[in-house]
Amino acid sequence: MAFQTIAVWFSCGAASAVAAKETLRLYGRSHHVRVVNNPVSEEDDDNRRFLIDVQAWLGVEIEDARNAKWPAASAREVWAKRRFMAGPHGAPCTQELKKAAREQWEAINCPDWHVLGFTADEQRRHARFLNSERVNVLPVLIGAGITKAMCFDIIAKAGIELPRIYRLGFPNANCVGCVKATSPTYWNMVRQHYPEVFADRAVQSREIGARLVEVHKQRIFLDDLAPDQQGGKLKSWAPDCGIFCEEREVA
Repeated sequence: MAFQTIAVWFSCGAASAVAAKETLRLYGRSHHVRVVNNPVSEEDDDNRRFLIDVQAWLGVEIEDARNAKWPAASAREVWAKRRFMAGPHGAPCTQELKKAAREQWEAINCPDWHVLGFTADEQRRHARFLNSERVNVLPVLIGAGITKAMCFDIIAKAGIELPRIYRLGFPNANCVGCVKATSPTYWNMVRQHYPEVFADRAVQSREIGARLVEVHKQRIFLDDLAPDQQGGKLKSWAPDCGIFCEEREVA
């Protein structure tokens, strides 16, 4: 009897790394476990170093899955082509470079189960995914009671350095200058640590007409954001940006 296949969707974040490790521990002998990554060129370069380190820790290859329509896996290209950056229900980059890439991989490889980096403190997010996307998802972190904070500890104990973007104080390992963010705190952190990315997002969003940041309940362009403007404390509004597109942050 052929083993069933489990696809673990690794997003270069701590939670999905631990989810892959836990899946291999639970199902590695009884299932064919495949760990798959949808690369996006706008991620911090250190994410790839983290992927290589996690791959060695897992002892299995992390596969690369891209949307054939976007071989460069560039969110910037998607925004330019679609003339749209983000809306209340998500962003086209996630739809094209994550969700569509996953669907193309699925059509060829036909996995029986999926694992994502939903942690024990994200049970509502997991339930929303089951209702909106698919039900064949194994909640390995939720079942083990593993929280996002615990994921950081597990990675540290494994001797793996977290991606640089975490170490700079960002709440997740998503793309630098994620267009689903609306927080002035977030965007001024991007301006501080990645000034060239901030400048590029400001120019492109102005060209497209996308007011990405919200200040005092009003949407403004990035180039109108004061460098000292702050909002609330950053939340993990899109932990481990994965294979689907969620609502935008409303900080």
